[in-house]
Amino acid sequence: MINWCNHPKICRAATELQTEGVIAYPTEAVWGLGCDPWSQSAVYKILSLKRRSEAKGLILIASDIDQLAPFLQGLDEDHRVRMLMDYNKPVTWLVPDNGAAPNWIVGAHDTVALRITTHPVAAALCQLFAGPLVSTSANPQGLPAATTGLKVRSYFGRGVDYLAPGNVGQSQQASEIRHLITSEVIRPG
Repeated sequence: MINWCNHPKICRAATELQTEGVIAYPTEAVWGLGCDPWSQSAVYKILSLKRRSEAKGLILIASDIDQLAPFLQGLDEDHRVRMLMDYNKPVTWLVPDNGAAPNWIVGAHDTVALRITTHPVAAALCQLFAGPLVSTSANPQGLPAATTGLKVRSYFGRGVDYLAPGNVGQSQQASEIRHLITSEVIRPG
């Protein structure tokens, strides 16, 4: 089994993140584009590559719940426990925005979208970066999400600063999106 946290290409991808770069990496179901969520210029580069409106907001992924702590302040313990339950599929939670997330992440919403990733490459990137990452499907708006690194390059060419190694996980669909407070399923997964 590969120790992704020690993999030189994952270390290089983490360095790109730390210097406000945009990377592509495999996730549970598709390839994602990611960056430092506090870098407005990196986020805007992703939005430009995807031709996506800032108003739509972006998902943040983390390797563990502690990396999401700033966004969870004010929630009761039951909500945190719900986020940690095993759903046998990736679940992105819409968490009430407490003001910790930048406007360019929240978009026109009153929630911030958060997921604890189980993908080994994505989780290693979060661990090496020491925090959550933007995670949005690697595709221009309206086109199918990339499922290979080759497809990422065909969509974006050199617009992506670094392409991490690895393959997508076993999920057949994008993550389910649920509202944390109401448990309403916004997008089935």
